[in-house]
Amino acid sequence: MDLLLRKTRKLEGQIDEYLDLVIRGALVFKEGMKCYLRGQMDQFAVHMQDLENIESTGDSLRRSIETKLYMETLIPESRGDVLGLLESSDRVLNRITETLAQFDVEVPEVLEEFKPLYLDLTDAAMATVEHMVSAIRAYFREPDQVRDYINKAMFYEKQSDMVSDRIKRNIFRMDIQLSRKIHMRYFTYHIEAIADEAEDVCDRLAIATIKRSI
Repeated sequence: MDLLLRKTRKLEGQIDEYLDLVIRGALVFKEGMKCYLRGQMDQFAVHMQDLENIESTGDSLRRSIETKLYMETLIPESRGDVLGLLESSDRVLNRITETLAQFDVEVPEVLEEFKPLYLDLTDAAMATVEHMVSAIRAYFREPDQVRDYINKAMFYEKQSDMVSDRIKRNIFRMDIQLSRKIHMRYFTYHIEAIADEAEDVCDRLAIATIKRSI
């Protein structure tokens, strides 16, 4: 029994490490976006490389956790839910990395008047991710707090929707080339989609929490 408890605690520690990486990814994304919008491309490249390293480390750690869950038959009563949460959280981290990478590849022109809105959108999307992570941590430690964190995540997801809609409406009312409008709209959508992915994790987490309480 002591051995099983030690293994379970070690597993929970690894899950914490993985969630730390998701948070770091969100923070690096925010800094990367600030650098991009300021035209600080050398610093942007540093953040891009850091984010790619975080994603790679996260993938390795997630696979290790999943292997332990299967091979050592740990937390069997909620193993499926934990695996689902890990996989859906991984999609969030992947989306964060892919979005910043697309800025690096396509180098979209963001008009000066839209830069504050892009920062607002980034802040709202990353706040959604941060509260998603807090909700997952609470699932393991303080299940009664999960709902509060989910509600906060949902609030910021709605904020990201509102800012994204404002950007797109303003863009398509401007007298500029349609191709430029579409390009800015495309990147608006991809930042917003990070918050949508985090919302999906929260939906899954809400169901897992209900199952655990039955």
